[in-house]
Amino acid sequence: MSDVVAGLVTGPDREQLVRLGRTLVEERLIACLNVVDRVTSVYRWEGKVCEDAEALGILKTTVARSDAVERRIRELHPYDVPEVLFIPVAAGSEPYLAWVSEQVG
Repeated sequence: MSDVVAGLVTGPDREQLVRLGRTLVEERLIACLNVVDRVTSVYRWEGKVCEDAEALGILKTTVARSDAVERRIRELHPYDVPEVLFIPVAAGSEPYLAWVSEQVG
């Protein structure tokens, strides 16, 4: 098991997630953020079933930085309850995993 985690964050559009990703990379909280421009989210909010177009961000960081990443996303994100999920990376390309760890030092 590596110390790298992949994270998921959704947002209202590509531009807002790109700005969020740029800030997190500049602050060395994440190594990178990939943005999938358009996804459809179906969810329950305030008692109603909603369906909205969103963007999806896939970030890479380390377990040690995940709490700080979550805090910073909550500070910067326009949603009241932003999606912030971390998924352990069991294995992967060793050079890539090392690069992720170096970037978030």
